[in-house]
Parts: sequence; structure tokens; C-alpha cells
Amino acid sequence: MRTQLAIRIDSFLERYFPERRVFLRSDKDTRFIRLRPLVQLFAFSGAALVVAWSIIATAILLMDSIGAGNFREQAKRDQQTYQSRLNFISVQRDTRAEEALAAQERFNSALQQISLMQSELLASETRRREMETGIEIIQNTLRSAMNERDDARDQLAAIAQAQENGGAVQVAGINSSSNALGLITQALAETAAERDKVVADAQFALNQAAEMEERIALMKDQNDQIFRQLEEAMTVSVKPLDRMFRAAGMNTDSLLKQVRRGYGGQGGALTPLSFSTRGEEPSSAERRANRIIRELDRLNLYRLAASKAPFANPVKAGYRFTSPYGYRRDPKTGGRRMHNGVDFAGPVGTPLYATADGIVTHAGWSSGYGRLVKIQHEFGIETRYAHQNQIRVKVGQRVSRGQRIGDIGASGRVTGPHLHYEVRVGGQAVNPMIYIKAANDVF
Repeated sequence: MRTQLAIRIDSFLERYFPERRVFLRSDKDTRFIRLRPLVQLFAFSGAALVVAWSIIATAILLMDSIGAGNFREQAKRDQQTYQSRLNFISVQRDTRAEEALAAQERFNSALQQISLMQSELLASETRRREMETGIEIIQNTLRSAMNERDDARDQLAAIAQAQENGGAVQVAGINSSSNALGLITQALAETAAERDKVVADAQFALNQAAEMEERIALMKDQNDQIFRQLEEAMTVSVKPLDRMFRAAGMNTDSLLKQVRRGYGGQGGALTPLSFSTRGEEPSSAERRANRIIRELDRLNLYRLAASKAPFANPVKAGYRFTSPYGYRRDPKTGGRRMHNGVDFAGPVGTPLYATADGIVTHAGWSSGYGRLVKIQHEFGIETRYAHQNQIRVKVGQRVSRGQRIGDIGASGRVTGPHLHYEVRVGGQAVNPMIYIKAANDVF
């Protein structure tokens, strides 16, 4: 059975791979090698496999080359898109900076207008009180004059009755009666003149009172308009500041109490108005004025707190925001580590500014940070400005928000020139963008 199967296979292979002999001839003899059909099949299969493997490997290399070219082109396109996006963001940042400056100017102008309106309000309230006092004096004078007029009438009636009684009893005293009559006539004339004067004074006082009432009504309307403008100005000025501090995660009530306790500016806190010394209930105007004064005091405290918290941007010239707060890949070790601040890339020498009022606690070299400046602010806040090229402040120096403290550099552990900016509250690092974004709509 096996022999028949082998014969069939050989006969089938003989059709495509007939037996061949390869002769090897030398000087002395001649030899040959017999290539059976099965051996030829194996040789052909091996050659086919080698050729197929070569074709597949070549195709794979070509596909890799084409894919690498496409990847490079895509990388170039992504880089161009990223660069365009960075340019667009830079333009937007500059626009927002200009809008912030304009908002700051509007804020300062509103404060000046509020101060002027407050002065006008106090002056108008003083005039109103003076007018009310004048009206009261005029009314007292009028009542006194009317009482004197009534007394004069009573005296005149008594004299007239005494004259009638005297004429009935004593007829002989005509001369003395004539003298008495002359005195009575003179007294009556003086009384009539005094009465006319009192009536004229009373009419004048009534006219003055009516005029003053009109002026008081006009002043009330003006005061009401001033109050409305002041209340609207307070609402527009205080609410954005309140939102800014709340967005930064700060408790506004405890914040204002702390600022009030440590207040050291001129003038002190604003005190409520009181125009009455009789213990009377304050009027509606006084209550509105006191509400506005409380809001002005709150606004002033917010202004002081805003200057002591890092709500400003440390870089004002052209820069790129290159690294956010949070975990990121370490370019040297390849692992992930916590990035406790934000990075602003820019040319070497770009000015750096303090983001709030404070005292410099460190100004020198620090491992990893390079040239580092630390500033201690109120409310337990500290800011750090690392990798500087040149430091322009000293330890113990008191700085103000917007004061230049150094320049962007590449000192310390860096891959390029940039500012590493940190904000720490109670020693713990927080995201600086919380403060910067919170102030975008205010400053």
C-alpha cells in the first residue's frame, strides 16, 4: 500500500519536477548528484519561502517609512497649530491685561466720585439741619409775638373799661380824664403799630417757612438721588471684591475682622452718622447714610486686603504659560512628581513683580530653585519666585504690590529660562491660578 502511494506521489511530482542530475567533473573522474522530485520540491519550497519573507519584510519597511513620514508631517502640523494657539493666547492675555488696567482706572475713578458724593451728602444734610433749626426759631418768635399781641389787646380792653368807670363816678375830673384819654390813645396807637408789625413779621415768617419747606423738599429729592447713586456705586464696587475673595477660598467675614484689627492707615474706620442729641430714633436718611458708610468701610477694608493678598500677575511683559500646578512628568528622571507652582516662560531679563504687599524673607540661592525670592504676606500667605537671573530686593525689605523684585532667568534645576511662581498658605502649596483667575474681573 505504501509502495503504491509512493509511486503515485513520485509520478505526480515527475510532471512538475522531473528527476535531474547534476554532474561534477574533475580532471580524473566525473561524478553526479541525483535530484529527486521530492528534493526539488523541498528546495523550491525553501526558495519560495525566502522570496516571500523578503517581499513581506520589504513591504513592512516601506510602510514604516511612509508612516514615519506621515507622523513627522503630523508632528509639524501639530507644532504649527500649537504655536498659533500660543500666539493667540498671548494676544488674549495682553488684551485681558489692558482690560484689567482699564478696570483699575474705572475703579479708582468710582472711588473718587464716591468720596465727592459723600462730601456733598454730608454738606446737604448739615444744611437741612440748619434750615430745620431756623424754622423752629422763627416759629418760636412768631408764637412770642402772637402772645404779646394778645396781652396788648387785654391791656387795651382793661384801660377802656377803667375809663368808662372813671367817667361815671367823677365828673369833675375832666382835665385829668383828658390827659388819661390822650395817654390811652397813644398807647392804642402804639399797640396797633406793634400789632401790625407782629402781623407783618408773622406773614414774613410764614412765607419764609413755606420757602424753606420747598427747599427742604428739593433737598430731600436731591439727597434721595445721591443716596441711590451711592448705593448703586457701592453695589458695583463691593460685590466683585467679595466674589474675588470667595473665589480664592477666603472667608470674607474673618478676613475683614483681621484687617480691621490690624488697621494702621490714616483716619481709621468710618463711624456712623448721628444728627440728634435727644435720643430719638434715626431718620430714614440717617439709616441710609449709615448703610452707605458701612459699605464704604467694607470697601476700604477690601481694598486693604486686596493689596495684601497675591491677586496680581508676577509677569506683565510677553510670556508663555508653560506648566500648570499639579503632577507632571519629570524631564530628567522620567517619573511623575508634584509641581507646586506655575511656570511663566519668557526671555532672560523679563521683569518680575511682587503680587502683594509683604516683607522679603529670602533673597538668594536655593537648591533646585536657583536664585529665589520669598515674600511673606498677611493672612499666612507666602509667595516664591524661583530661577531668577538677577535679584533686586534684600531680606527684610518691605515691598508693595507691583514693585519689581527681579528678572526671569534659568538658574537652578531648569530646562530653559522661566519663572517658577508658588503661593503657600500656612506652609502648604496651593494653585496660584486660583488667585490670578479670581482677580481677572476686578483688576
